[in-house]
Amino acid sequence: MRALVAFAIMAGLLAAVWHVQSPTVALGMLNLCLISAIMALGVNIQWGYAGLFNVGIMGFAALGGVAAVLVSKSPVGEAWTAGGAEIGITLLCFVATIAATIFVHRKTRGRRGHFFLVMLVAVIGYLATRHFYGPATDAIESVNPGKTGYLGGLGLPIIFSWIVGGLFAAGAAWLVGKIALGLRADYLAIATLGISEIIVAVLKNEDWLTRGVKNVTGLPRPVPYEVDLQQSDWFREKVEGFAADKLAGLTGDAKEDMLSGLITEYSGLFVKLCYAGLFTCVLIVILTLCVLALNSPWGRMIRAIRDNEVAAEAMGKDVKGRHLQIFVLGSAVVGIAGAMLTTLDGQFTPGTYQPLRFTFLIWVMVVVGGSGNNLGAVIGGFFIWFLWVEAEPAGKWLIDAATSGMAADSGLRLHLIDNAQHMRVFVMGLVLLLVMRFTPGGILPERVKAR
Repeated sequence: MRALVAFAIMAGLLAAVWHVQSPTVALGMLNLCLISAIMALGVNIQWGYAGLFNVGIMGFAALGGVAAVLVSKSPVGEAWTAGGAEIGITLLCFVATIAATIFVHRKTRGRRGHFFLVMLVAVIGYLATRHFYGPATDAIESVNPGKTGYLGGLGLPIIFSWIVGGLFAAGAAWLVGKIALGLRADYLAIATLGISEIIVAVLKNEDWLTRGVKNVTGLPRPVPYEVDLQQSDWFREKVEGFAADKLAGLTGDAKEDMLSGLITEYSGLFVKLCYAGLFTCVLIVILTLCVLALNSPWGRMIRAIRDNEVAAEAMGKDVKGRHLQIFVLGSAVVGIAGAMLTTLDGQFTPGTYQPLRFTFLIWVMVVVGGSGNNLGAVIGGFFIWFLWVEAEPAGKWLIDAATSGMAADSGLRLHLIDNAQHMRVFVMGLVLLLVMRFTPGGILPERVKAR
């Protein structure tokens, strides 16, 4: 009942935005709420299931964005000719260096000169990699840098990037987890935050891969384009039938002008509805899998490890192995959400991935919604993103109303109105305080069934 009430209230808030602001704003907010809910589910898998404090969320989301570029953009032929082969050789050198370093480490472990030999192999491999890497990237980035300057992608439908984004994030999480999961919670948080910053920094500076801060625009869509809908006869007929009441009584140019405006408006709404349908399907699939996993013997074992690692390890459970599984699965979900977000935006902008800012927002979603409760993570994603978007206009209206008695050119009034955007941070803090005071488990607390 509590979940039904929470989702009913959320639906009412979105309906209010639909009627008070506009349907376009409401549907745009719905799409971002759906993506936020998926990202919150990924964090809830890590924290709510296993108590892993991951502060590198934006790094894994950025890898999902990279997948959208590498899958959907067409390959840049000139760039591949200029340095594609050298990049391939660089990748082979990099892989060979890692393999050789591991081989030498294992073969010489415990022997004299072990450290020297390992470092020698690593340095030789690094120099060989740099020998091909530098000239290759310079050649690629010099190919029409205003428009391209990168290798491009595979030219496949962008919807495939959602899967690839999850795989990219899962692979990175496996590497991070093998190194960092042995750390205590606070050190794990520092390590994941640092790695997230490294990932974002690489994406900002490696122009040959993602154009860096020049951004990649014009990503293809998995849904129709507005201009194509506006020029199609079937959509025109649908709009004409749907808006028959508005067009009644109009003739000639007046009717055509009204119909043209409605077609333009409804084409945007139709595109947003298509996105909402796709995102809802992904959310339902991931939510269903999360619920089934949490209620399975595997899920009960994970929660037992979370509640008492020492006791679980004494019973023969592979604590570190299960932590690695959880870390990879949660990061994969975040990567999927990151690819979906880039798909919705239609562009990849590495500069917008701000680990400290948006990581905090996702964590607020999980905490407020209910850590350990899958539905709680979903409602938290919806509710917090709604507040994040609406806090600024609501704060501006509130400040304007509170200072209406002041002179129009009052310095205090103008200062308060200019800083209305900071109401977002204030509202987030206030919500956290209220939730921690009155319902510490979140809107939908975790339910532990006696068995």
